[in-house]
Amino acid sequence: MTNVLAGPFAGYQLGLMGADVIKAEVPGSGDLARQLGADPSLNQRGYGASFIAQNAGKRSVTVDLKNEAGREAFAALVSSADALIENFRPGVLARLGFPWDRLRELNPRLIYCAITGFGQNGPLRDRPAYDQIIQGLSGMMATTGTTEASPLRAGYPVAVCSTSPGRSRTSRSSTAASCTRPRTPWTRRRRCA
Repeated sequence: MTNVLAGPFAGYQLGLMGADVIKAEVPGSGDLARQLGADPSLNQRGYGASFIAQNAGKRSVTVDLKNEAGREAFAALVSSADALIENFRPGVLARLGFPWDRLRELNPRLIYCAITGFGQNGPLRDRPAYDQIIQGLSGMMATTGTTEASPLRAGYPVAVCSTSPGRSRTSRSSTAASCTRPRTPWTRRRRCA
């Protein structure tokens, strides 16, 4: 249950290490990254460059967690999964019917990674963390643009550079948890910001 960059990148890294990654997307629009890229014709067909780069080698399903059939399908996926990576804002997956306790009930061996831009607690926890937001909050955009224009977003996703170590840690933490799992009886839960 990942969207745009942080979660898809972590899943992609797990795939490169040999995991069978199933990407669950919302019906209709799917991952927002399907519409992001320099080629409008690819974006229109749902193959934006960002989506292609972060989701190669994954299997894909659509799941609507806002209806019972979708929740049942997701529960079946969780029941047989080794790991679940999601990058919703804190509490979203719980509001959709899958709080940590339910996930653990469905699969006591599940490794659960929740990636957020601003952490699980604190004053900004409920805010999205797309690259232009990070650039603005960091003050970086104050150094771009011209005197006639407002600040401008840098063309290259700067948050990619600053958060790549975190996204890599997410995939490595999931792998490490799965390697140690046979020796430990409890479920692993990771929160990455």
